[in-house]
Amino acid sequence: MRRTRRLRGTGVVVAAAALLGGALAIPAAQAAPAADGRLTDLVNPFIGTENEGNTYPGAAVPFGMVQFSPDTGHNTGYDHSDTHIRGFSTVHLSGVGCGLGGDLPVLPTTGDVKETDYAKYAAEFSHDDEKASPGSYKVGLKSGIDAELTATKRTGVQRYTFPATDKANVLLNAGQSLHKTGSTKVEILDSRTVRTAITGSGFCQDTKPYTVYTITRFDRPFKTSGTWKGDTVTAGSKTSSAGEERNGAYVRFDTSKDRTVEATTALSYVDAKGAALNLRAEGGRSYDRVAKAAQRAWEDRLDDVKAQGGSETVRRTFYSSLYRSFLAPNIGSDVDGRYTGWDQKTHRAKGFTYYQNWSLWDTYRTQAQLLSLLAPHESRDMALSVLKIDEESGWLPKWGYGTVETNIMTGDPVTPFLTNAYQQGLLKGHEEEAYRALKKNADGVPPTDSAPVGREANKEYLSDGFAPYIKGRPHAKPGDSDYDHGASATLEYALSDAMLGQMAGELGHKADAERYAKRAQNYRKIFDTSTGFFRARDKDGAFTGPADPAKSEGFHEGTSWQYQWLVPQDLPGMVDLIGGKQATNERLDSFFAYEQLLKDPAKTAREVWVNGPYDYYNADKYNPQNEPDLIAPYTYLSTGQPWKTTDVVHAALTLFTDTPTGMTGNDDLGTMSAWNVLSSIGVFPVQPGTDTWGLSTPVFERVDLTLDRRYYPKGRLTVKAPGTSDTDRYIQSARADGADYGKTYLTTEDIRDTRELSFTVGDKPSDWGTSTSAAPPALK
Repeated sequence: MRRTRRLRGTGVVVAAAALLGGALAIPAAQAAPAADGRLTDLVNPFIGTENEGNTYPGAAVPFGMVQFSPDTGHNTGYDHSDTHIRGFSTVHLSGVGCGLGGDLPVLPTTGDVKETDYAKYAAEFSHDDEKASPGSYKVGLKSGIDAELTATKRTGVQRYTFPATDKANVLLNAGQSLHKTGSTKVEILDSRTVRTAITGSGFCQDTKPYTVYTITRFDRPFKTSGTWKGDTVTAGSKTSSAGEERNGAYVRFDTSKDRTVEATTALSYVDAKGAALNLRAEGGRSYDRVAKAAQRAWEDRLDDVKAQGGSETVRRTFYSSLYRSFLAPNIGSDVDGRYTGWDQKTHRAKGFTYYQNWSLWDTYRTQAQLLSLLAPHESRDMALSVLKIDEESGWLPKWGYGTVETNIMTGDPVTPFLTNAYQQGLLKGHEEEAYRALKKNADGVPPTDSAPVGREANKEYLSDGFAPYIKGRPHAKPGDSDYDHGASATLEYALSDAMLGQMAGELGHKADAERYAKRAQNYRKIFDTSTGFFRARDKDGAFTGPADPAKSEGFHEGTSWQYQWLVPQDLPGMVDLIGGKQATNERLDSFFAYEQLLKDPAKTAREVWVNGPYDYYNADKYNPQNEPDLIAPYTYLSTGQPWKTTDVVHAALTLFTDTPTGMTGNDDLGTMSAWNVLSSIGVFPVQPGTDTWGLSTPVFERVDLTLDRRYYPKGRLTVKAPGTSDTDRYIQSARADGADYGKTYLTTEDIRDTRELSFTVGDKPSDWGTSTSAAPPALK
């Protein structure tokens, strides 16, 4: 999650009203009803396109390099409240908090080309003339032009239907993107082909530059063409180069008889040759053929999860969330296997596909685990790609975009990401390689001449047991600083130490395992016994900032109230610090406003928990819109009251609706969507970076998961909860393949060995899962 602009409107009341209204209103643009049983018909790509969900409605295939989508003026691309489209650009990330991507916005126009600023030549549109489904997007512009988009892995395909005119234009804007543009070049190669190179930087701050190469091939020759630079349009010009100023090309067709123009744009992060190879391999097909193939790709992906029961709205939000969970990370290698590494050199992926775009502070908590379950082969390649970053640049990533590190967010998120891959069996043959990279990351700090910050406060953490909070400390490198968020960085480091210690022990590195396990207890170093909460410490070790945990400082995008549950490695220890199970349950009940929740779950979620998409601070309540306390509802599994986990989770699920406002916070490359999917199924990763999955009541009567037999030999897992409903939501008993099951968690090995997990539910809490032995174990 990352702060961008403020929510339209003012204050808590507006935010709550918008969310409440979103739960009831029917959006002007959404997916068509599922008339023929296709799961793709249940997906509404417009969910999250308003109130800073920052999703995009355009065309992509699972994990594709290209995300072909309209940009309306919002800094991350599309906002459902806007009324003009500036262009259809090729690169977007679902739910990011700062502008990046938006490369090569293309827009069809008619008449003379006079304006070169896409904010001025933007086309007006109405949601009444807009449709989207997985793999395709269509909009009717007020200019009388219909625009349609679809995609392959590395190309975007566009089809424009113009009025009858001899001045039907396609504008290719190389000089304006969602990120900062440093230099661009456009070349009209022949009467059907335009090539560009776009060098940019950014994502919340300046980063090292990276270059995206594109080539666009039209299905028929254009009549005339030209370029522009700045405000100057030059008819007949074939090339144009520019620095930061506007730069682009236009091509013109006569549509007096044939009104349709199709084109395919291929990308490469390597070079112009790579873009041409990608075009040759994936281009050359009609729009209709590509759109059908994209729809099939999504149907095949969604079909691995078959949910029965639940309302139409619940099913739509579920499958829309499942769809968004497969949008990233993204393919970074060309069809010949070449990719640009973080050393800015060209490499070739052998035996795997190289992926990029790593929102690790977000995805390590939910999406990484969902992909390891439903897309393990791709997850393996993703983990290997992260190891390549270490091999080629010297350090593991924190928040990587394209070919560069951004250093956005804090802590050590790459460790639980990779230990999760290890625990799920995705790193076979690479275990020691991964361990060496993780050990270096956990025990050191990147040098000043390298881009990553890594564990920036590691020197102090290793010597004193905590990362200090040093307010106003100058940043040594672009991005966020662990020193600005010392308290939460300490908790994140300790969590990662626990996960790495477990991996070290299993690989036989016993001394390291003991050392990391000891460091995993460092969360205790910032516990203030006088307040009963975590607090930041300054460089001298003194507690600093307000004593009130709702107004605490030194916690990244949260408060001490929210971060107190981020000790998944040792919840029994945390419970003891608070004062035992009764005291912990009382604090949890206060945190979730539990008594209010029982009376009206949806109202509590919208009016007590949620205060706006970027209200991270000054709160003593659960924030389901942000990452730090995503695991918090599952804490009750460790305090002997597992039924309350279901109560809280089901209340939080009401925030996901089938509307443009139906995303709870930024989606953060599928993080929030994956939370919805896993929590709806009732199997959730309560200890990220391990193989432990907590259990709660599913919202569906039956979910059949088709699993990859290479990683899950039985090939499927069925989760049943006959009769589950808003009232009958409490687990009375559970059975695994017919045998009684009393634990509130599964391990990955359990999932591999189990074909059916079934729950008996009722309208009142039971004693199921309430024993100490039923709780997820602490890591040792």
